[in-house]
Amino acid sequence: MDIEHVRSRFIKHFDGSTGTVYASPGRINLIGEHTDYNGGFVFPGAIDKGMIAEIKLNGTKKVRAYSIDLKDYVEFGFEEEDAPRASWARYIYGVCREIIKRGGKLEGFNTAFAGDVPLGAGMSSSAALESVYAYALNDMFNLGIDKFELAKIGQATEHNYCGVKCGIMDQFASLFGKKGNLIRLDCRSLEHEYFPFDPQGYKLVLLDSVVKHELASSAYNKRRESCERVAKKLNVEFLRDASLGELDAIKSEITEEDYMRAKYVIEEIQRVLDVSDALNKGDYETVGQKMYETHYGMSKLYEVSCEELDFLNDIAKECGVTGSRVMGGGFGGCTINLVKDELYEPFIAKAKEAYKAKYGRSPKVYDVVISDGARKLAD
Repeated sequence: MDIEHVRSRFIKHFDGSTGTVYASPGRINLIGEHTDYNGGFVFPGAIDKGMIAEIKLNGTKKVRAYSIDLKDYVEFGFEEEDAPRASWARYIYGVCREIIKRGGKLEGFNTAFAGDVPLGAGMSSSAALESVYAYALNDMFNLGIDKFELAKIGQATEHNYCGVKCGIMDQFASLFGKKGNLIRLDCRSLEHEYFPFDPQGYKLVLLDSVVKHELASSAYNKRRESCERVAKKLNVEFLRDASLGELDAIKSEITEEDYMRAKYVIEEIQRVLDVSDALNKGDYETVGQKMYETHYGMSKLYEVSCEELDFLNDIAKECGVTGSRVMGGGFGGCTINLVKDELYEPFIAKAKEAYKAKYGRSPKVYDVVISDGARKLAD
């Protein structure tokens, strides 16, 4: 992320003066997919890619916002009827509205922002955008809102102004990120704990399949319903409260599909706990093994992978990569890979070559480093 780039555009668009610069990162999730709505755990970390915004009060009751990447300019007020049409601007507007609903007093400001979180790759560019403004406005106006409430403000922005019923993981990681650490978030109690993640001799790299299959939202809803049916049958609030033994005891009373979905979730929740132990010991080989198990479960039991992601996972195995799995909800997007330094170049070369030969295009490659959460960069 380039602070000078943002600053130069801000000066150009807003009368030559400078404001205060803030940053907020995108995120990865090492393990723990489809566990959030089952009361389980997720394991995100902030990354070294995100959003940078420059902000300065303008003495009006209006926000004047410029998206550097889209070369688009929007003005809007703070009332409910002032919602901007541009979808990117609704994230900023929504954060302002959610702060005001909580009693925060805001004044008009000029802002320009840019990001280097790849769009559509599952690294949560929208949460980075919400978090940079939630953090910045809280700081600039001395609102005294704690970080956890700032994450809820970002989540409520998605729900109320952007039409996405997301969980809280993305905003949480963006605000609570800590260099050299992943965050284990308990999706039921919302308690969190930091675990060391500093894999010397390994790289963390995402391979973007550059595909997004349709049906994702309807398929997601169907899987959620499967989990809820099984939880009800087991008389528990969430599948997190169930064991494999208890699931096996009712196997004959539920459909094969519901059984597979629940089996994946119960095993995945356990894998997060296994990875927690492994990270405390610095045992990255076990971490990698659990990532492969997650991929298998998402592909064969939860059935949310796709041919392209399975292909990338197979290449990782062939190249001796320590860990690889589909990251995110599935049906396209990225694999996340934990790769020994000496295997990195041959793995990337093989993945690009084989994928292009089969699908006619190369996967995109994103190296990521676990980094700090939202922060002020410069006055």
